[in-house]
Amino acid sequence: MASWTPQQAGLQEIVQTIHKSTDTNTAGVQTAITHKLNSFTRVPDYVAYLAYILAAMPQEEDRIRTIAGYLLKNNARLILRAAPDVLSFVKASVLQAFTDPSVMVRNAAGQDIVQFLGILEPKNWPECLQQLVHTLDSTVPDQQEAAFNVLEKACEDYPRKLDVEINGTYPLEYMIPKFLVLSEHHSSRMRAHAIACLSYFVPINCQALFTHLDTFIACLFKRASDDDAQVRRHVCQALVLLLASKPEKLMPEMQNVAEYMLYSTKDRNENVALEACEFWLTFAEDPDLAPWLHPLLGRVAPVLLDCMVYGEDDLLWLEADAEDAEVPDKETDIKPRHYGGKTHGFDHEETNGDGSSGSKRVGAYGEELADDDDDDEGFDEDDDEFADEMSTEWNLRKCAAAALDVLAVRFGPDLLNQLLEPLKAKLWSDDWLQRESGVLALGAMAEGCIDAIEPHLPTLIPYLISTLNDPKPLVRSITCWTLGRYASWCTQSTTEEHKNQFFVPTLEGLLRMVLDNNKRVQEAGCSAFATLEEDAGAELAPYLEPVLRNLVFAFDKYQHKNMLILYDAVGTLADAVGPALQNPAFVDILMPPLLKRWTKLKDDDEDLVPLLECLASVTIAMGPSFVPYAGPIFERCSTIVHTSLLQYQAFQQNPDMDEPDRSFLVVALDLLSGLAQGLGMGLEPCITRSQPNLLQLLTVCLKHPQAPVRQSAYALVGDLAMNAFPLLRPHMGGIMEELIVQLDPEPKVDFVSACNNAAWSVGEVALRYGRDAPEFQVWVPPLISRLIPILLHPKAPRSLHENAAVSIGRIGLMHPQLVAPLLPEFAQAWCQALQEIRDNEEKDSAFRGLCTLVQSNPAGIAKSLLWFCNAIVKWTSPSAELNAMFQQLLSGFKQHDSAGWTATVGSFPPVIQEKLRTRYGV
Repeated sequence: MASWTPQQAGLQEIVQTIHKSTDTNTAGVQTAITHKLNSFTRVPDYVAYLAYILAAMPQEEDRIRTIAGYLLKNNARLILRAAPDVLSFVKASVLQAFTDPSVMVRNAAGQDIVQFLGILEPKNWPECLQQLVHTLDSTVPDQQEAAFNVLEKACEDYPRKLDVEINGTYPLEYMIPKFLVLSEHHSSRMRAHAIACLSYFVPINCQALFTHLDTFIACLFKRASDDDAQVRRHVCQALVLLLASKPEKLMPEMQNVAEYMLYSTKDRNENVALEACEFWLTFAEDPDLAPWLHPLLGRVAPVLLDCMVYGEDDLLWLEADAEDAEVPDKETDIKPRHYGGKTHGFDHEETNGDGSSGSKRVGAYGEELADDDDDDEGFDEDDDEFADEMSTEWNLRKCAAAALDVLAVRFGPDLLNQLLEPLKAKLWSDDWLQRESGVLALGAMAEGCIDAIEPHLPTLIPYLISTLNDPKPLVRSITCWTLGRYASWCTQSTTEEHKNQFFVPTLEGLLRMVLDNNKRVQEAGCSAFATLEEDAGAELAPYLEPVLRNLVFAFDKYQHKNMLILYDAVGTLADAVGPALQNPAFVDILMPPLLKRWTKLKDDDEDLVPLLECLASVTIAMGPSFVPYAGPIFERCSTIVHTSLLQYQAFQQNPDMDEPDRSFLVVALDLLSGLAQGLGMGLEPCITRSQPNLLQLLTVCLKHPQAPVRQSAYALVGDLAMNAFPLLRPHMGGIMEELIVQLDPEPKVDFVSACNNAAWSVGEVALRYGRDAPEFQVWVPPLISRLIPILLHPKAPRSLHENAAVSIGRIGLMHPQLVAPLLPEFAQAWCQALQEIRDNEEKDSAFRGLCTLVQSNPAGIAKSLLWFCNAIVKWTSPSAELNAMFQQLLSGFKQHDSAGWTATVGSFPPVIQEKLRTRYGV
């Protein structure tokens, strides 16, 4: 086979383009160069040219060759469709460049090797793996270290791809013992690489490592007191991974391991301390290890508390004392936001053993803690309310706070008993750094220790409110967050005294922080106030005027980043107080600043997305009071939908274009949903005037390749069906065609929310057509033939089961003769899907549908009678109509065959028998 050689003209063009890319002065030039470099990716042997520049052009500057190496890394996946001669050339070239005299070139080649070895897999490039392992025996320290560096990255990124048979042998059977030997190397860098490489094979249950597990653990203990901090860090990391994967191996030595980890958590090197702190977080997260962790609480908890004090580096980075409210934000301060669109779901009864609801748990550092629920969507939940509060990256302070949070959930009052005295000492310390860490700890323990802390809250809440006056902005900001964590207690309106003593002062205090002169405090205050809004709900209505005036004042005060949080707070307020916002005085306060922002922003300004999201909530709450503003807002949303669809069409015809941002389209559809809910048939003039007609555009959105667009489009279909069905009805033919296809028993993860909304919306449509409507009848068989498999599919997410069940019930209510014959197929799964949902109108109409089907086909429920009765007694307050249907059916069953009924019910669990007897006399 002929070896690959470059065409000189093509080579020169690429080299010249790389040279030009180093001209960082002109943005226009940079954009043109980026497009040109992207266009090269369509050249079949582009990666070979890059490899050639990297390895075979020593006459070029090292910088140019290095850039070629980084371009090669970024385009590494092109190797998968490369010709055999190109593949061979690239592989040989990067290995050659890895031995180049230039350090820059060697480093770039090392990164290329990591990428290609992962993409091609070691089994398809064994000579590379061989060369790397062989170089570990080199007498040249730089070569040794470079090879180990590449191997460490490979072991970290794709350990499973290394744990394979290659040409009849398992390389790890040779590599693992070699790494163990090298953990004794005289060079600390080599020791650190060796332990790191070994540790990455722990989580994948690698047999080659576990054969030598006792030797590995002995090696860790031996290196535990290593002089080098990096080695100690990897020892701690390995012990964390062992605790997560093979805890039984550490338990016999847990006393020594715990002592070492406590000592290391206090290490002067923060990287070592952070890895050691991860040990306690991992320990706490595993419920099976609680018996071993419990006796250590008294030692561990105070150490974690001390780790939560800001370090000197943090304080330098935070520039914490600035009154910076008038300083514009840098664009780099603003994190990208991902708008996921509306999803229809249901509230559930509290089913956790501890009486807690199934809501998401947010950790002490603002991340969302995993729970055991297997639900559901792959949303972009941007729930890091506090991630920025303690710097941008994971650090010791955050890790300690997270560990304390999980320990609180695991041990509750026992943890508080251990921390009560040290916590008091911190909260009332003269040192503001100690006070600040105490307030953080109090917030971190809020969820797990709430029952034990509750008796202290009458003292602690006033303390926190007074701490909002602290001169240090970092103390004020953390206090906002902690008050947010206790918002649900503050909003319990048990008595007027509780409201006046705790709720009102918290409300006033947080509103003051919303208008603080420090941007960090504004952010924390605004986020905490949004939490308070959610918990207080309609209780906020009497205070709406001062709340609105404060938030409106913030519109003139806030810089870019906090403005986005302010939109969230206004939207959350609208969701919380609902129709109370219809008061004309409140409309006059809130709408002018929102409209000012609205007119200032262009249709392609990213800040329009959170503003539209906010307006969607405001529109629903204001309802008819929003009519004066509806026309221009509807027209702009309609224009955004139309423009976005045209942009996407152009992109599909020319894939070289950048893919348009879908967020504008998604959020415009959601605001239109808000208008539909708020104004109903009041939208008729807007829709009639729209050019092109909005409902024709909506049908196109249902075909959009991106699931979040379809998700919001189906939400709009459902909302129009509920609130303005006469406008939707003429377009239902095209809509149903798409909707039926969207109903998929096993949708891809990304498609679940779109499928959810489609399943929900079709139930709303069925109700609006009415009983036995011939127009809808033609769609019943294809709909039911897709909804039943969704309901019966064991892997479908719970929310999809629920929406499918509700729509089957509603279609059954309107077309019982068509659905009743299929009742035996789905009755049990139907009852199971809806038995835990909280009582509401949707559930009521669905159950009326099921009862109608049972009336039409009583035999169809025979095999699912236990589940049917269980679902009935789970109701707290069914409507009078539904309760009468339950009574009629149950009495009918008993009258039809009294002895059979008595025998059947006698086999039910006692709690069901009791409720059937007391409620329905059967």
